[in-house]
Amino acid sequence: MVLVSPTLVKQKVKSYPILEKAFTILEESVEVQSYLLMANVTAVQRLMYNDHGPVHSRIVAGSALEIMDILLENGYTSSIVKDSVGDEVDSRLVAMMGAYLHDIGNAIHRSLHHVTGVALASRFLPRILMKIYKDNVKPYRLTPEILHCILAHDERERALSLEAGVSKVADGTDMAGGRARIPYKHGKSDIHALSALAIKKVEIIQSEDEKRPVKIIVDMENEAGIFQIEQVLGLKIQTSGIAQAVEIEALKNGLHFKTLTFG
Repeated sequence: MVLVSPTLVKQKVKSYPILEKAFTILEESVEVQSYLLMANVTAVQRLMYNDHGPVHSRIVAGSALEIMDILLENGYTSSIVKDSVGDEVDSRLVAMMGAYLHDIGNAIHRSLHHVTGVALASRFLPRILMKIYKDNVKPYRLTPEILHCILAHDERERALSLEAGVSKVADGTDMAGGRARIPYKHGKSDIHALSALAIKKVEIIQSEDEKRPVKIIVDMENEAGIFQIEQVLGLKIQTSGIAQAVEIEALKNGLHFKTLTFG
C-alpha cells in the first residue's frame, strides 16, 4: 500500500538512475520551476483554485510511477515498448516527466492549459533529454511521447498511450484536503473545495482482482468527497485508456463506503 504524497517520487526514482537524473534536472531547472511557480500564480492566487505547482507535480509523478509498476507487473505492455520507441525504463521516464510537467500551461492561462503546456514544454524537453540520454535520436522520439501525456491529461482528451493514461489517472489521485486549503482560507467554499477538504488521504495498491490490478483507496471524512472522486478522478479515468484496469474504493473514516469503476 502506497500513500499518495510528494515524497513518493523520490523513493520510486532511486531504482532507475536515468529517472533519478531526469527528476533532479526537473527539480533544479530554473525554467521548469519558474513555469510551475507561475502556474500557481494563475491557479491559486488569481483563480483561487487548488495547487498546480511543484508539490502537485511531485505527487503526480510519484503516483504515475506506482501505477506504471503495478500495470507492468500484471502483464500490461507499455506503448513505447509495443511501438518500438524505447524500453520499459523509457516508458517510466515518459510517464514520470509527463506527470511532472502536465500543468505548466497554467502559467499562461487555465483555459486550454493542456495545449499551452505542450507549447512551453516543447521548448526545453529535447535539451533536457539530451542531458539524460547523450543520444541524438531518442530525445526526439521521447519528446512527443511526453508532450502527448501533457495534452491528454485533460479529461476531454483521449489518451493514446499507456504512459499518457497512467499520467492522467495519477493526476486525479492528488485530491487530499491539503491541496484545497489555500483557496479555502481565502474564502472559496464551493463544492470543489469542500469535496477536496473532505478527503483525508489517498493510497494506491495492487488489487487482488487480476482484471483490475490498480486499486485507488480514498478515505473521506464525509460524503462530500464523492464529488471529487466522480467529477475529477472519474472523468480522467474514463478517457485514460486504462479504465478497465482501475477501481476505486471510497472509505468513510476508514470504513468501506462505496466501490466505483469507470470502464
